[in-house]
Amino acid sequence: MLNKLWILIKQLYKQKVRAKSFILMTLLYVAIIAVIMFWSEIKGIFVNEEALEIALVNETSIELDPIFVSNEDIAFSFPTEPADTLYNQLEDEKFDAVVVVTEENEKLKADIATYVPLKLNDQSTISSFVQYAGKIYGIQQLNLTASEADKILNSEAIITNTNLNESVADGKSEDQKQSGIWASYFVGIVIYFFIMAFLSMITTDVASEKGSRALEMLLVSVKPGTHFQSKIIGTTLLALTQFVIIFGFLYVLLRVTDDGAKWEMVEAILNELSYSYVFYVIAFLFLTIVLFLIIGALFGSLVSKVEEASQVMTPGIMIALVGFYVMISGVANPDTLLIKVFSYIPLTSGMVMPLRIGATDIAAIEPMISLAVLIITVLGAYIISLSFYKRSVLTYSSGGVIQKIKTVFKVTT
Repeated sequence: MLNKLWILIKQLYKQKVRAKSFILMTLLYVAIIAVIMFWSEIKGIFVNEEALEIALVNETSIELDPIFVSNEDIAFSFPTEPADTLYNQLEDEKFDAVVVVTEENEKLKADIATYVPLKLNDQSTISSFVQYAGKIYGIQQLNLTASEADKILNSEAIITNTNLNESVADGKSEDQKQSGIWASYFVGIVIYFFIMAFLSMITTDVASEKGSRALEMLLVSVKPGTHFQSKIIGTTLLALTQFVIIFGFLYVLLRVTDDGAKWEMVEAILNELSYSYVFYVIAFLFLTIVLFLIIGALFGSLVSKVEEASQVMTPGIMIALVGFYVMISGVANPDTLLIKVFSYIPLTSGMVMPLRIGATDIAAIEPMISLAVLIITVLGAYIISLSFYKRSVLTYSSGGVIQKIKTVFKVTT
């Protein structure tokens, strides 16, 4: 039996890993990662954006040069000509905008003159400079120097967290929670895309074999249970293969681009995460994908032809979609009741519970309970699906999902 199982797993794995769909899907993910990593360089090829030339006319009593500092996007100059002369130069495109800063009612006022309307991002950038200058101006009314005013605005308090409740996990700092949010958001996206890809793959694969009647000939020498197990294990190995390829490529890019600067940013996030968080992420990731694969194989056994596969997959896809959007809603506020509830539901806990573990202060027992529920659900789903698979895999019927399930019970009982 084990020999037959291994032969089926090996055959499925070799067939799928060489399939054009798998190769193209993996290359697509790799290409998307490469585009994201090199977006600034790619953008520079297609969009040749030069720094905006901004003329600043200072008609106030404060010094604005230290505040309006040029960067790669905006180049500030401080001409001595009157504003009317500079306005004429706008038409000649010597400047993109002329900013006249004046005083009015003990407040700073800035008029931004343009000949060609500015883009939204450019308007926002100039406005942020003006708002900051306005704060400096307000502070200087207290007879402080510009450097003293800047020191006040940029001073940061030292914040520590002390948790006196021993029944709750150690209180996380804001940086740790932010790192947990980013890591959990990434994990949720990974789970979602892997579910979408491999749920569809295993469902259509079983449906295709059943629709072509190839499954009937195969089950003459192989038990349905062995075939079911081969589909789950083979597709799981395929998912792990794609996972290693994609994240191996991502790791190499992070290490070699920008002299490792991007990898240092990732390391800064990882350093804020605990070993227990990593363990839970791996466990939830693996078990959630296996659970959906079990459901996918069961769905595939219900249909009579591959064209019906999308119909039976819809409930699983909708559940994954709900979990994904709940996880996204928790990025803004991970302490809501909605997040707490969905972190215990087996089909969505893989995407939601890592967010709670990384971004909230929860008792150590809570993720244990959620993981235990998920493990029990996977085992229960496997046993139930295996039993149902043996009945449904050679049963042909029409109608919706509910009708197909009823037909299986009528024919086999």
